[in-house]
Amino acid sequence: MKFVLGIDGGGTSCRAALATVDGTVVGRAKSGAANIRTDLTGARANIVEAARQAFVAAGQDPELIPQTPAILGLAGANVGTYRQQLEAILPFSVSRVETDAEIALEGAVGSGDGAMAILGTGTAYMARKNGKSRAIGGWGFQVGDQGSGARIGRDLLEQTLLAYDGIRQGSPLTQAMLAIFRDNPEDLVEFTTNAKPGDFGGFAPKVFEHAEKGDIVANWILDKAITDVEAALGVLDLGDDDPLCLLGGLAPLYAPRLSARYRALLKPPLDDALGGAVQMAVRVFAKAAEATR
Repeated sequence: MKFVLGIDGGGTSCRAALATVDGTVVGRAKSGAANIRTDLTGARANIVEAARQAFVAAGQDPELIPQTPAILGLAGANVGTYRQQLEAILPFSVSRVETDAEIALEGAVGSGDGAMAILGTGTAYMARKNGKSRAIGGWGFQVGDQGSGARIGRDLLEQTLLAYDGIRQGSPLTQAMLAIFRDNPEDLVEFTTNAKPGDFGGFAPKVFEHAEKGDIVANWILDKAITDVEAALGVLDLGDDDPLCLLGGLAPLYAPRLSARYRALLKPPLDDALGGAVQMAVRVFAKAAEATR
């Protein structure tokens, strides 16, 4: 075994890092979405492509993929049998699928106590106390992921239609959104027919941008989202000295909007979720291999 792979897959993209057995990352790559509950076949294709590109970036032969073990932290791995289905069809020498929350916590706080919140296309939370971990959320766009980019984007489309019908007050944000769909609400509705969480999430940054300008609809959406995020953080029962790390594409946008209680706990993560996957791969595979020698 020359290398290990760490893979971080979510509703928007899949990232892969190829590392030597001591944890030194030698190649990184990125491909399309890898939420295994939303699209198992597509996720597998993007995972393999990200791994292939990581080998190429490292100047290594992708033909080594079948000889390389991988830790994969993936959205959708916390429900059903998607985890087992994917492990059975991946090309790596050993494939161990974890939730995206598990690799995120590993990256953020290492092996110690602390908590993290993934705030991206989806949302998930995890805390570790005295070596015992507890996960919150991560139930997917349809029935969970409150405060996520996908839910923020969906709420924006909903408010845009309500404003069009005169049911709710409109704003420059809802006008701008309707303009994207040629001022035709039917086009907006048609977009939602096949839209995936990442498609909805693509509109989330626009909400934060307009909120900074005092847009009434943007601030209403974000007030609701922040309430949902803080409700989840409250369940983690964090002490005053427990480090809290925010991860995901929306993390820097959320951080200044949290209440003083949670802003006081914020610490920069030791590493990101992809780094956590690499660290876990080294611990699980490389160190295990050493122990058997």
